[in-house]
Amino acid sequence: MPNLSNHTLSALDLAHIWHPCTQMKDHEDFPIVPIKSAKGVYLYDFDGSSYIDCISSWWVNLFGHCNAAINAAITNQLNELEHILLAGFSHKPIIDLSQRLCALLPHPLNKCFYADNGSSAIEIALKMSFHYHHNLHRKSPPRSKFLALSNAYHGETIGALSVGDLGLYKHTYAPILLSCLSVPVPNVFDGTKGASLHAPAELEDESYYERELHALESILSRYGEEICAFILEPLVQCAGNMHIYPKAFIKKACELCRSYGILIIFDEIAVGFGRSGSMFALEQCGITPDFLCLSKGITGGYLPLSVVVTSDEIYQAFYAPYESGKAFLHSHSYTGNALACAAANAVLDIFATQNIIEQNRALSRAIFALWQELEELNIVKNLRHCGMIFAFEIDSSTPRAGVEIFRAALAKGLLLRPLGHTIYFMPPYIITIEEARFVVQTLKEILQAHFA
Repeated sequence: MPNLSNHTLSALDLAHIWHPCTQMKDHEDFPIVPIKSAKGVYLYDFDGSSYIDCISSWWVNLFGHCNAAINAAITNQLNELEHILLAGFSHKPIIDLSQRLCALLPHPLNKCFYADNGSSAIEIALKMSFHYHHNLHRKSPPRSKFLALSNAYHGETIGALSVGDLGLYKHTYAPILLSCLSVPVPNVFDGTKGASLHAPAELEDESYYERELHALESILSRYGEEICAFILEPLVQCAGNMHIYPKAFIKKACELCRSYGILIIFDEIAVGFGRSGSMFALEQCGITPDFLCLSKGITGGYLPLSVVVTSDEIYQAFYAPYESGKAFLHSHSYTGNALACAAANAVLDIFATQNIIEQNRALSRAIFALWQELEELNIVKNLRHCGMIFAFEIDSSTPRAGVEIFRAALAKGLLLRPLGHTIYFMPPYIITIEEARFVVQTLKEILQAHFA
């Protein structure tokens, strides 16, 4: 196809493609950006412009685009086996990956059930938690309710949407959703300038979450015997405006739920694999869930893959003669794809050989020192971070201020994707301090120019 340009490809795109999480009418006056290539933290379009990937391409890319080690792992696997159904068959990459994941996780997480995206992992955990209670207590009233936090997001398939709490995604579909109770999530920011608590996850004083624990106790006293599982995103509600809340609340809330026989689901689809500051956020919470959902960074941003890791106890509740009807009959065509598993193993190799978690801790501190420079601007409030997640709110009455910043940032070589008035920075772990400094300085210039 001759004369490929952003303009030409954008027009062809709009003729046939309906983009995710997008009001397509917005692209009447703002073109789609076609990307030709990428390397490290940089994306390159067909007109020769470059962009720093400030959001890790929707939070999936850990070690940069076109990473040599991950490329090699996929290429090697491609020459041996691209895919095989996982029902009754297996392959070495998925066996290796499963052993390695379970070795990284605390007891009793020891069994892996695979899918190919985050929402599917949530669906699996929801179904499995309900089915577990059903298998154990078939003659008892069913535990048919779920419990989740306010402001939660767990995906956009029907089950995942049911346990979310973002009206933008959920309201239209309310008549067809599952029954889910909502308990308020702690909010430690009081809304006044200068009151930002930079690391909300570290707050231990119960006064920061006492009200929310009382609300949970009230819900459990009324519905505790009807709830099959409590699902939460530990430490950071990413799509919920990067809301960070105390880890101490998580431990106490989960212990309360367990006292009623309620199973615990941790959605670490976004915060797993080092993003929260530890390999898995559960390491900071002092509690091990019954189900751990992982995706996004698992393949370093290369290929779709997700996994639900659970315990032998859960597994045994489904282990029975076929005629008993206890089997967990759930599947996806590309479950446990060999190429994706090869990429995931390469990702774990990088973690194992390059001391990534410790490096990230130093990098996080250095980036947040730069990030704090933005507090000089009156428009910036609630500046915060958790691991390799950095965020703040824009104090502006402009209805779509985030869109304005998105467009201005692209013009200056940054890919940002604000969540409403929340601006966040979730870069690949290979970003340098110089690149992070450029991001902060450019963001400061944009805020001063557009919201002074």
